[in-house]
Amino acid sequence: MDRTEAPLHKLRRTVGLWTFAADLVHPRDAGALAATVEALGYSALWFPEAVGREAFTSAMLLLQGTESLIVGTGIASIYARDPFSTSSAARTLAAVSNNRFVCGLGVSHQPSVEGFRGQTYGPPVASMEAYLDALVALVPGSAERHAEAPFLLAALGPKMLELAATKTSGALPYLVTPAHTAAARATLGADAFLAVEQAVVLSKDLDEVAARRRQHLSIYTSLPNYQNNWRRLGFSDEDFVPGGSDRLGEALVAHGDLETIDARVQAHFDAGADHVCVQVLGAEPFGPPPLDDWTAIAALTEVQR
Repeated sequence: MDRTEAPLHKLRRTVGLWTFAADLVHPRDAGALAATVEALGYSALWFPEAVGREAFTSAMLLLQGTESLIVGTGIASIYARDPFSTSSAARTLAAVSNNRFVCGLGVSHQPSVEGFRGQTYGPPVASMEAYLDALVALVPGSAERHAEAPFLLAALGPKMLELAATKTSGALPYLVTPAHTAAARATLGADAFLAVEQAVVLSKDLDEVAARRRQHLSIYTSLPNYQNNWRRLGFSDEDFVPGGSDRLGEALVAHGDLETIDARVQAHFDAGADHVCVQVLGAEPFGPPPLDDWTAIAALTEVQR
């Protein structure tokens, strides 16, 4: 097996955890948090690069605290660093972790790229293709230059999914439904790796579910990249109110007991996902990690897919 594919092979038919929580603990405690996720039985820990810790620094902290857990960026922005830096960092992380690092890459969003980072946001597919071409061409001169990590794209639309299939190991879509998973698999083909994020609320209290769901989606409902993808799934402007309509929320956030959440996770596998990363929406979005919910939902990792 190619070393680049080794971590993806381990992730097939497994459930991982997607969380902002690593950014919200002291960096000295990040490794211990990852060790907790590992002990709970999750196969992977995925984390974003938004307004918190730099992605590859964070990955190193998480990898150093664990022994078998796969750590993935979900996603690292191509506007945060040049292709050579990404290639070099990914190889270092793969080498130091015994091939436990997966590099998810994305074009991010125009408001954050131009507002927060002060850069010019280019055409998404063309910008990503040029970045990937440069990334492959640039090999660092460090001792780990022969190490490699798999790359996945934060691909939503058909063109970015096609790029993921032809120039990377696969795709890592965010805020999607099982219907999107099926369409993504059809576009990617049988061989490309497909990991999908699924937000969940472990509660039967519908008021509490709605509150957590609105808080979560309020970050995303104004962003054109997501709106365009939701339109392809049959949603419209009336669903993109701040926090999302009930119809959009029900489609994107699974809620209820473990059996109900497991059914949504299984729906993604049935639609063609290789791996599902569950994002648990706790009572405090930017508070302490929802360890009780993580522990309860970890039972899903024990199910043979």
